[in-house]
Amino acid sequence: MQDEPTGHTASSALEELRGRLTDTLAQRRLNQTQLAARARLGRTTVSEALSPKKPAPSAETVAALARALHLPEQELLELQRTAAGRTGASTLEGPGRPIGQWDPHALEVHPAGFTQNGSAFSARRILPGYVPRDHDRILAEAVREAGSGHSRMLALVGESSTGKTRACWEAVQPLAELGWRLWHPFDPTRAKAALEDLHRVGPRTVVWLNEAHHYLGDLAAGEQIAAAVHHLLTSPQHRPILVLGTLWPEYAKQYTALPATGTADPHSRVRELLAGRTLRIPDTFDTHALAAAAALAKDGDRLLADALTRARADGRLTQDLAGGPALLERYRSGSPAARALLEAAMDARRLGVGLHLPQAFLTDAAADYLSDSDWNQLTDDWAEKAYAELAEQVHGKQAPLSRITPRPQRHPPGSSAPADIPSPRSPGPVFRLADYLEQHGRTVRRHLCPPATFWHAAYTHLTAPDDLYNLAEGAQSRHRLQWAHHLRLRAADHGSTDALAILVRIRERDGELESAANLALQAAELGDPDPLVALAQLREAAGDREGAENLYRQAVDAGDAHALVCLAQMREEAGDPQGAEDLARQAADKGDTHALTALAQVREAAEDLEGSNNLYQQAAAYGDTWALTVLAGRKDRDGDRESAKSLARQAAEHGSTEALDALARTREREGDREAAEMLARQAADHGSTHVLDDLIRMRDAQGDQEAAEYLARQAAELGSTDAMGTLARMREEEGDQEAAEYLARQAADHGNTNVLGTLAHMRELAGDRKGAETLARQAADHGSTHALDALAEMRESAWDRKGAEIIARQAAGYGGTSALAALAQWREVSGDREGAEILAREAADYGSTDALGTLARLRQDEGDREGAENLYREAADHGSTDALHALARMREEEGDRQGAENLYREAADHGIGILLSVPFTRLWPYGLDPDGTPTPQWRRQ
Repeated sequence: MQDEPTGHTASSALEELRGRLTDTLAQRRLNQTQLAARARLGRTTVSEALSPKKPAPSAETVAALARALHLPEQELLELQRTAAGRTGASTLEGPGRPIGQWDPHALEVHPAGFTQNGSAFSARRILPGYVPRDHDRILAEAVREAGSGHSRMLALVGESSTGKTRACWEAVQPLAELGWRLWHPFDPTRAKAALEDLHRVGPRTVVWLNEAHHYLGDLAAGEQIAAAVHHLLTSPQHRPILVLGTLWPEYAKQYTALPATGTADPHSRVRELLAGRTLRIPDTFDTHALAAAAALAKDGDRLLADALTRARADGRLTQDLAGGPALLERYRSGSPAARALLEAAMDARRLGVGLHLPQAFLTDAAADYLSDSDWNQLTDDWAEKAYAELAEQVHGKQAPLSRITPRPQRHPPGSSAPADIPSPRSPGPVFRLADYLEQHGRTVRRHLCPPATFWHAAYTHLTAPDDLYNLAEGAQSRHRLQWAHHLRLRAADHGSTDALAILVRIRERDGELESAANLALQAAELGDPDPLVALAQLREAAGDREGAENLYRQAVDAGDAHALVCLAQMREEAGDPQGAEDLARQAADKGDTHALTALAQVREAAEDLEGSNNLYQQAAAYGDTWALTVLAGRKDRDGDRESAKSLARQAAEHGSTEALDALARTREREGDREAAEMLARQAADHGSTHVLDDLIRMRDAQGDQEAAEYLARQAAELGSTDAMGTLARMREEEGDQEAAEYLARQAADHGNTNVLGTLAHMRELAGDRKGAETLARQAADHGSTHALDALAEMRESAWDRKGAEIIARQAAGYGGTSALAALAQWREVSGDREGAEILAREAADYGSTDALGTLARLRQDEGDREGAENLYREAADHGSTDALHALARMREEEGDRQGAENLYREAADHGIGILLSVPFTRLWPYGLDPDGTPTPQWRRQ
């Protein structure tokens, strides 16, 4: 059997692979021991890789050897994959099918029209001609790099129906000619399909994560999916792959935002994955793109010609083709019953209900969205007529509300679905709201609290635990406490461990200890023992050590290794060190070595160094990198450098280079530059170039440019973007701008846009303003507007106000409003109030009310209460709850309690954070009803 991409049989591929390795080994006059040292592989591993009597080496081994011998890694990996097919290893073809076998509409590219071939039954969906725009250039570059053997990822960020998915489809067409596959994880759910099969993805595969929030934002699996995708991108065995995703801006902002101090970080892995891998898609076609579209229309593209008659003025061509404006018009001009159903669907989606909305839920929810007059005029068949009205498609071939058939979930006989799989769906039809209307609803209805029938219908008809939990949280954030409680109970009944965890804390706080324990056990039975551990910690803090120990042991029985850690600490505190060690070893056997290292620190603090060393050694035997790092440091301080290096390398092999980093810095401080560089390179070989980067900066600061460049080249080859930046700066200073830009783009492709920003700053200082702008825009194309922000500040400082505003607006177009906000504040301080307000309003139009809030506070501090109130109100109209709170406090200071209460109620309707809930608890201790009236006293069940 012959492999098509290489033209080899398995045996001939293995023969050529070994021939190229052994020939190069001889040419470089190396022996196998030296090669093993260079490749950071064992001597036996290298020997078996080159032996004709052994099976094909692994992809990781081949990749390491290729790098050590400076051979083309991808070519050798192709040979390895072919050879592995004969020797029994997987060829990793993986999920998906050839790109050419996909229909773009099956990948969720919006249809724009149909063509008829003589019969109504032969109609097929067609796409208009494609108009490349600026973002397509960056997308095409990622595809080219993937085609040449490098793994790449891009997530296109843009509003609904702006052409994100179509751009991805057009971009991957060159890969179809190279025989690439495409995989769209979808069944039984997007997140579950991705989590189950990402590890099976083979080389030359496009992973299609359209509407990536369904994957990365999944409550149960999002972080695991991000970690799995990161592994794919960095694994030689899977290389090359291309991951393409699409995101709405609100999700991109949510996933990439840093958490507030002291709060949970639910998207840390997603944020790391997306860093430097997002690409903003403009909402509109610019003049050049419209001209290109007009040329296609003139050449006979009837779909584009038709869309241009409506969208040429505002440039919203893709939205028109996807039916967006027509959908919006159908909503605005629909019958009262149809609008009520759509608004119930919009509210459900914005508050976290899944894509599939049960008809029974929507029908019952719609009642309070109708006025009394409209309600009294309904006929018995009102719902049937309204659903029929909403099923009619607009010219973009979409319906406002479409009936769908969810795929059934299949499990092996006798198995049970995992806890994160929703309960069986409600009987009856389910519907999906059009994306364009969903996003419209998130914008125009963000400040509204759904009416009573919405909450009652959700409680009555919804069964998916995540849906019920999300609605409970939505009710809580709007101070609808009674509905939050009942929905949380219903979510717990349907298997939501998140809801159970909150109920455990509430029952414990209220003194219902037995009920809290029962709920925690219920969560453990569903696979989540965390509430048991949390409850045990509360009991321990309250002095109930016996109760805490019982709960910890129940958590251990449920499979929680951390509970053993807590028990070990309790035994240590009770004066039972042997019992503590026994429990710590049990925890280590289950994969948690924290108890061993924690006990080691306790013994060290008690000056029991022998006992501390013993515990660290036990933890090290389990591969605990912190223990290995501590032991390495101790050996080094004792003068046993070889043992220290050996322990540090063990830590690196288990995933932490901290020990190697520390040893390298110690050698540098001692003046042993050669040893420091060797240790830094070892750390870099294991994925951390931090110390190597530090050494480069030190050599550079010492004036040793030659040594700095030598190290920077090595670090850059190992993937250090800081080193690429150092080299880029050096090339720029030498006048080699082309080389500098190349290195800066390479760094940006690997997630570091600071290098482009540095070059932009240097060009601006040198008077090359056009070059500076080009580089700053390239950084923005890679997801960072910091360079544009810095240019705006530089131009403002140079009294070029017009130039500063132009740059700031460019940054805002990429999603960064910091420059506009900064300019607004500078204008205000300099006395240009009108100019400040214009810029602050522009920032608000781009989604940030910070500038309006800042101006309002400045006016308030100056005693201009009227001006402050006007600006706060503008910020509130753009969705700022902080502005509403500020206005409410101003009313209270003026003695207008009713006015303050009205504003607090308005803020509650927007949704609030815990830190802002104090006034609501004071005003309405039992919460608010959906219509905003105070809820009468009630008791929790």
